[in-house]
Amino acid sequence: MQVTQLLDYLKIDARRVAVEHNLAVLKRAVFDSTMVNDGDQIEIVNFVGGGAR
Repeated sequence: MQVTQLLDYLKIDARRVAVEHNLAVLKRAVFDSTMVNDGDQIEIVNFVGGGAR
């Protein structure tokens, strides 16, 4: 499964996250070509807007 497919499966908008694959932060350009295999470590960080009042 590719990173893009994983994000689709999890219903996560790829434009709003950063993905770390086996301790390496991925650029969005490689989401389609990066394979996620059994035992890989994936961290998905969602960007949240906000600010001071």
